[in-house]
Amino acid sequence: LIAHLPESPPYEGKAVMSNTTEIHVDSEVPLVRITREFDHPVDKVFRAHTDPALVAQWMGPRSLTNEMVRWDCETGGGYVFVQRRGDEQYAFHGSFHDVVPGELIVQTFTFDGMPEGVALEKLRFESLDGGTRTRLTTTSLVDSFEDRDAFVAGGMETGVVEGYERLDELLDA
Repeated sequence: LIAHLPESPPYEGKAVMSNTTEIHVDSEVPLVRITREFDHPVDKVFRAHTDPALVAQWMGPRSLTNEMVRWDCETGGGYVFVQRRGDEQYAFHGSFHDVVPGELIVQTFTFDGMPEGVALEKLRFESLDGGTRTRLTTTSLVDSFEDRDAFVAGGMETGVVEGYERLDELLDA
């Protein structure tokens, strides 16, 4: 699942647009910034990130299913989830450090296949157009550029883009 990228990735320092999802790989700091707008109010988008039954329906690529082993999205809480496709299985876990309803989630993110590669993530929810729309900005910071590049090469873009498409479909239903 984890691959190494060339020393000078062609995407470094550039924004890549995939539908309405913008993924920016920073050239100065080992982080990835993802920006996505939704045609739904903050409370709906935030709830879809905190309710485990909803998260299971949209997170990750379409080819994977989610099992939410634990999802306690509150300050001091934690999570464990498993994604599956056929005989393949990918487990993830982390802690929720700060949860401010409708505004902010600060969490760690760890892929069990690379347990030393912990990301610190900040999700900011911003109300747009008089409250009818939402901008979500997620920043994922890792320890090194090598870890960042492995994170990107490991299918992150597909998972993020398809996951947000699935979230749109869920919120539209």
